[in-house]
Amino acid sequence: MSTSAVPRLPDRRGALLVVAAAVAVNLIGALGVPFTATESAWFAGLDLPAYYPPNWAFGVVWPILYALIGAAAALVYLGGREGDGPGGGPTRVARDARIGLALFAVQLAVNVAWSPVFWGLERADLGLVVLGLLLPLVVATIAAFDRVDRRAALLLVPYLAWVCFATALNYGIWTLN
Repeated sequence: MSTSAVPRLPDRRGALLVVAAAVAVNLIGALGVPFTATESAWFAGLDLPAYYPPNWAFGVVWPILYALIGAAAALVYLGGREGDGPGGGPTRVARDARIGLALFAVQLAVNVAWSPVFWGLERADLGLVVLGLLLPLVVATIAAFDRVDRRAALLLVPYLAWVCFATALNYGIWTLN
């Protein structure tokens, strides 16, 4: 965790950064939307697991999750800046923030890759491979964020839970078809 025992709330500029990051991550996440075709003949022909939620649920859950993970990244960025040493030199916190944000970027790219793979290629098997890469990346990102700001790590927990659920859905679709 950061060098201060109790992380401070972001100031006005920091709060704007948190909001901007939430919006930016939603925009990045939306890159997969053009591939999502729940009305496609391929998807309509699939057998879905009994626990598959209504399609509208995805449009509610993902924007919330993307907002949370964007806010988490902003908190880590802000925590890393607070960790700059004298003369702007890096400290352990600043280094941990850079590592966390690098992991964040990789996991977000893998997240966005799932839609073109599953929907675009119509490949549930390869979608499962993508999720198999995503899960440990999310866990690693949570661990890295926790070294900078515990709040940021906690903001990623619902995302981890949903990625686990998405993996179960993808697995169920793959095994049924």
